[in-house]
Amino acid sequence: MSPSPAPTIQRAPDQTAAGRPEGEFPPLLRQIRGQGLLERRRGWYATGMTVNALALAAVVAGVLVAGDTWWTLLLAVPLALFSTRTAYYGHDAGHAQIARTRRYNRLLGLVHGNLLIGMSSAWWNDKHNRHHANPNHLDKDPDVGVGVMVWAEHQAEKRVGFGRWLTRHQARLFFPLLLLEGIALKVASVQMVLSGDGWERQGRARTTEALLLGAHFAGYAALLLTAMSPGKAVVFALIHQALFGLHLGCVFAPNHKGMEIPDPDGERWGHLRRQVLTSRNVRGGLVTDWLMGGLNYQIEHHLFPSMPRPHLRLARPLVRHHCRELGVSYAETGLLDSYRQALGHMHRVGAPLRAARRR
Repeated sequence: MSPSPAPTIQRAPDQTAAGRPEGEFPPLLRQIRGQGLLERRRGWYATGMTVNALALAAVVAGVLVAGDTWWTLLLAVPLALFSTRTAYYGHDAGHAQIARTRRYNRLLGLVHGNLLIGMSSAWWNDKHNRHHANPNHLDKDPDVGVGVMVWAEHQAEKRVGFGRWLTRHQARLFFPLLLLEGIALKVASVQMVLSGDGWERQGRARTTEALLLGAHFAGYAALLLTAMSPGKAVVFALIHQALFGLHLGCVFAPNHKGMEIPDPDGERWGHLRRQVLTSRNVRGGLVTDWLMGGLNYQIEHHLFPSMPRPHLRLARPLVRHHCRELGVSYAETGLLDSYRQALGHMHRVGAPLRAARRR
């Protein structure tokens, strides 16, 4: 399918007497559908996935040709870059952005997740779907639950021991800790598959996930140990996984950190406000779009999770105009400022613990 034409902006519906639009999301959805922005872009994805696969193959060939030399470690950088792009395709398949049927999207998710990067697509989809359903909800969104980092002061107050020290310094530790994210994703994936949690009626699916994860780890180890000595292989793997985790984390960090956190006892937001008020867009051109896999259009992605990636930038002016008409805040900033806001929020969360320590 050829790229969609520039979207035509329509005005939002008249306000009710109470001052709130009647049905905030449906009018926007009708505009998006009417301009074909939810239609699949199978040709675009086929081309992109083919180019990405060829790039991965070229890096693998480069590792084998370079062989047992420290110069081979430089190839861990492009491997991390294209591993992240592989994760983007797995992400898009999980949202049914690529194929028309659930079966083919699942197959694409298994190939790009389990087989190519060693991350369980079932684990990722479960976690990510819960995040999309309730973004930034402290009780329901796994991305803002208590873990290595915490995202609200009342979470910080409950920290003890080493966790308390982490929270006091979490803003300055954030990027260094992202170097461990690539390994953490793999560990969580293996734990889910081995534990059997959530697989009671999916024995075959669990077996498929396990076999593909095993194939990834076996192939990865065979590649590195065939090309270089065990010591160099370990260093290569550490560099690759560290840069992969850092790249992924740098993409996901600006999206929601420091944005609105829904009050469980407060007003219940509709779909539009729940997704828009908790998300932040990152401005940029084609390079930013490529490096961030289109997730810099986080507001549009959350409003329309099945929208093909190349249509997100086309939906942006429609969504922004609609939010302006409704008086709903639409957060958008540059990349560096998005990190400043996210780190600033993490720093503020740890402030009470730093103050208590000084007393």
